[in-house]
Amino acid sequence: MLLIIEAPRKVINQMHYPLEVMLICVRWYAAYPLSLRHIEEVMAERGVLVDHATVHRWSIKIFPVLAPMFRRCKRPVGTQQFDRPKARASTAASQFYLLAF
Repeated sequence: MLLIIEAPRKVINQMHYPLEVMLICVRWYAAYPLSLRHIEEVMAERGVLVDHATVHRWSIKIFPVLAPMFRRCKRPVGTQQFDRPKARASTAASQFYLLAF
């Protein structure tokens, strides 16, 4: 966790808000289908007054720093093989498998 916080801290060391607040806003903007104004409202409900333009500036500065870290942790899609449940059926002439979809 320390490595994740130290990389953006070097980029945004002259900002006025705490780093944790900035990371939460940028994470919500990136991970969920929220607009900048929705994030502004959610943070206001939690007692943090922040403007939507400020969150946009944070995202422009922090996204390039966090993107390589997220790519390292991302699992590949479509490469994992899984076993389908199989049922074995046999008749007098042959045996075959039924695949359940």
